Amino acid sequence: MLSDSETAELLSFLTPGTRPDVKGQATEYILGLSGHRDGCRFLRTKPDLIVALFALTSDPSVAIVKNCYHILINLSADETLHQVLVADVKVLPVLLKNLLDPEYLFSDQICTILSNLTRHEKTCKTVFKVLQEEAGLAQLVEIFCTEGYNKNAKLHYLGPLLSNLTQLPEARNYMMDKDRCVIQRLLPFTQFQASTVRRGGVIGTLRNCCFDCAHHEWLLSEAVDILPFLLLPLAGPEELSDEENEGLPVDLQYLPEDKKREDDPDIRKMLLETLLLLTATKAGRQTLKDKNVYPIMREFHRWEKDVHVTAACEKLVQVLIGDEPEQGMENLMEVEIPEDVEEKLKEADAKEQKELEKELEKRQEEEKEEEKRRTDREQESGLIK
Repeated sequence: MLSDSETAELLSFLTPGTRPDVKGQATEYILGLSGHRDGCRFLRTKPDLIVALFALTSDPSVAIVKNCYHILINLSADETLHQVLVADVKVLPVLLKNLLDPEYLFSDQICTILSNLTRHEKTCKTVFKVLQEEAGLAQLVEIFCTEGYNKNAKLHYLGPLLSNLTQLPEARNYMMDKDRCVIQRLLPFTQFQASTVRRGGVIGTLRNCCFDCAHHEWLLSEAVDILPFLLLPLAGPEELSDEENEGLPVDLQYLPEDKKREDDPDIRKMLLETLLLLTATKAGRQTLKDKNVYPIMREFHRWEKDVHVTAACEKLVQVLIGDEPEQGMENLMEVEIPEDVEEKLKEADAKEQKELEKELEKRQEEEKEEEKRRTDREQESGLIK
C-alpha cells in the first residue's frame, strides 16, 4: 500500500483547484484500491482521503463525481467502514439532501450506498435517525412510489433500503401506522416487472413487517388486504375446480392460461416466508385456510424446482393442513421452547440444509448429464459441424 508521503501527495490531488485530468487519475487510482478488501481496509485508516473524495461529489466534472460515488459504493459494501463514513466523514445529511433533489444525476448511486449502510442494525439505526431529522421516512416512501420522480434515476434501490430500515421496530411502526396508509402504497410493487431489485425490496419490507404479529389481523383485513399481493406472484395458470376458485380471493380466481409466476427464486422464498409468518397466530392461520390458500400452494409445489423454495413451501403447507396447536400455544411466535428441544431443532435444521444441498448438487449433475446427452445427439444428427 501507499506510504505516508505518497498518501499525502495523493491527498493533495483531491482538491477542487487541482487540474481535472490529475483529479481524474487520482480518483481512478483510488477506485481501483476500493475494489478489493485490502484496499478498503487501507482507506479505512485514511479518513482524510475519504473526506476529500466525498467533497469531490460536488465537482463540476461528471466523470470525477461518478468515480467518487463508485468508490463510496465499494467502501459502503464493507461493514468495517460504516462508522468511518457515517461518523467521521458524515456522509448522511448530504446524501439525503441530494436524494431529495428530483434532478440530481447520481441518486441511484446514493440509493445503493444507503442500502449498503443499512444492512447492519447499528448503522441502520444511525441512518434512520438522520433520515427522520433530514427528510423523514414519509418522504422516502413518497419518492419511491412516485413514478418518474427523478428523470435521471430509476431509484430501484430504495426498495432494499426500505427493507433494511424495517429491521427496526420504529420503522415498522411507521409503515404500519393505521392513519398513514403507507404499507398499502407498497403492495402493487410485489409485481413490478421492470425491476427485480425494487420488487424484492418491497417483499422484504412486507416480510419484516409481518414479524410483528400484533398487526397480522389488520394486514389480512380489508383495510390492507395483503394476502392477494403475496399469493398472486406464486399462482400459475393451472386450472382449479370451481369450488377451489370460488374460495380464493377475487384477484386469484380463474387466472388466465398465460399467467406466469415470479421468476426469481429468492423472491419466491421470501413470499413463502411472509405467508408463513402470517400463520403464527390463530387468526392468521384461519384466514389463510378460509381464503383457500392450500390449492395455490399445492400447484406451486408441483411446479417449483428450487429445493430451498420447495422446502419453504412444504413448511407452509404443513401449517395449512395440520391440526391447531393446543390451548395456550396458539401464537407460535410466543411459544417458549426448552433448551434441549431448541438444540434438537437446530440439529434438524442443519441436517435438512445438508440434505437440500445434496439434492441441489444431484439436480445440477443430472442437468449436466442431460445437456451432455443432448449435445451428443445433436452432433450425431449433424446439427453441430
